Amino acid sequence: MTKLALLLGSALVALTATAASAQVKIGMITTLSGPGGYLGEDIRDAFALAIEQEGGKLGGVPVQLLVEDDALKPGTAKQVAEKFIKSEKAKIITGINFSNVLSAVLPDILEAGAFYVSPNAAPSNFAGKDCDENYFVASWQKDALAGFKRMYKGEVVAEIYTKLDQTDFSAELAQIRAAKPDAVFQFHPGGLGITFMKQYVQAGLKQTIPMVVPAPSLDSRILEAVGDAALGVQLTSQWNADFDNPASQQFVADFQKKYNRLPTFAASQGYDTARLIASALKATGGKVEDAAAFRGALRKADFQAVRGAFKFANNQHPIQDWYALGVANDGGKLSLKTTGKVLTNHGDAYAKDCKLKWN
Repeated sequence: MTKLALLLGSALVALTATAASAQVKIGMITTLSGPGGYLGEDIRDAFALAIEQEGGKLGGVPVQLLVEDDALKPGTAKQVAEKFIKSEKAKIITGINFSNVLSAVLPDILEAGAFYVSPNAAPSNFAGKDCDENYFVASWQKDALAGFKRMYKGEVVAEIYTKLDQTDFSAELAQIRAAKPDAVFQFHPGGLGITFMKQYVQAGLKQTIPMVVPAPSLDSRILEAVGDAALGVQLTSQWNADFDNPASQQFVADFQKKYNRLPTFAASQGYDTARLIASALKATGGKVEDAAAFRGALRKADFQAVRGAFKFANNQHPIQDWYALGVANDGGKLSLKTTGKVLTNHGDAYAKDCKLKWN
């Protein structure tokens, strides 16, 4: 009996080890602390939701999600990436929120032969001349100010740049008051957006100078924090929680049920990133080590994105639709409402500089 027990125990250990080794490890480096911490939380939680919906799998392949906070520090992100790749042997890295962090760590990830699939950060140089076959973006190219100036047909009377850790915008607001523009475009994600918008209203500027913003400057969390200060603000996004396609409706319902909050744009991007990776794992049977096959499967983007239309341009950044949103007051409850489409099948301006050749 003792010998039988020992044999059974050995077999169990062997089976457990085999099951663990069959898991595909995905390293998530994201900002979970500081003013932008909730964006990282939403990316992490939405990605984890996609895994939970498949019972611990993506694309039918068992996965292990490794998550660490970069604290918005490029040096910390580099250390975490090294650990994920060298110690954990992860071949897929994702999660980074901010472009300055991604710019510092991405070369190390690509040099190691790993794939990086971005749920948010997307610096312009990596969309153009520095594009790479193992670098995919599931969000949108993030040079918001450059994009605004490229599309805006009027005169830009001033450009004012702030810091990622700034808490007092009084000097900048004084400059806006002095310039007397017809409108202000501002890009402050996360907690920065909350602080800027509150101070903008407190300075008495909202009554005379309208504000237009991209999605990171007015998401559902910012709206909840600033309340009526957001009324009248106009914004654009590639997704909103009121989208009526089945994938989005299911995502919003499941996210709210699990986390008891409305998902932000960041959550939608984290979820789409997970579903994109799932599509490639399914197509390759989880064999990420076959880089050519896995890369080809990612390029096909064979999944239902919550934003609707989604495909990759040659620089492996999305071609997608863009929508106008506004703040609605439904019986005292504020929400972001989609008001119309502004761009159809729109890609970024840097793809022309990318020399990647698809087979």
